[in-house]
Amino acid sequence: MSGQGREHRSEERARSGAGRGSEPETSSVIRLGSNSPWEAVVGYSRVVVRGDTAWVSGTTSTVDGAVAHHGDAAAQTRQCLLTIEQSLERAGFTLNDVVRTRMFVTDISRWEEVGRVHGEVFGDIRPATSMVEVAALIDPAMLVEIEADAVRGTGA
Repeated sequence: MSGQGREHRSEERARSGAGRGSEPETSSVIRLGSNSPWEAVVGYSRVVVRGDTAWVSGTTSTVDGAVAHHGDAAAQTRQCLLTIEQSLERAGFTLNDVVRTRMFVTDISRWEEVGRVHGEVFGDIRPATSMVEVAALIDPAMLVEIEADAVRGTGA
């Protein structure tokens, strides 16, 4: 669910019982949005950051609110990964920090088109990953959606 445009940013304090001694650990949670057409409706952020960890929401080949690269799974994958890279950079991370990706494809017989582009980008980084076929994505023209998790300082 990718999108470009103005971003929203929210920050809140998060508490967990995992702190030292009897004091709970406190750190900020930062939510960065891109104002995609779906963010407000579905209620999600493009990237959520807590400490040295970032989670990038499912990202599709959407540019300025429209699906880009109709019918081209490789080009859609490149656009997804470019959007993920830009989102991570806005949050203070790089692709080298990515430790996990999840690829959702609408036609698993085209796995190699998607996988080769993923390999071009992540060949030296080598995050844990999975690729699964789904019945459909939010728009019928979307062939690929990718999520990414990153941990700062784990670069290849």
